[in-house]
Amino acid sequence: MASSAYDTLYRWARGTTPGEATRNGGEALVYRLRHWPELPPVHRTADVYRALSLMSNRPVNRGWFLRHSRIKARELDRLLDRLVTQGCVDVVDVSNFGRPAR
Repeated sequence: MASSAYDTLYRWARGTTPGEATRNGGEALVYRLRHWPELPPVHRTADVYRALSLMSNRPVNRGWFLRHSRIKARELDRLLDRLVTQGCVDVVDVSNFGRPAR
């Protein structure tokens, strides 16, 4: 599914682009499912469905996925990139949360 110009500008304004959302070790970005994605057969597994179900209830980060699921890092990166590209997730950078204001 191709991104529209609006989606590209929206992700740019929010500071997330496909690929960028999964690069920083997985702890600073959290993902919350907005709507169910279109999945290719390779991602139609119990682990992926379980992860998506959890993401519909609360935000989780990449590190959580790697510690609590059997999804391999490369497969997880492809899944997260697909979810971001489809606009299925809200991506929030929590690295600045809890820091005192200057």
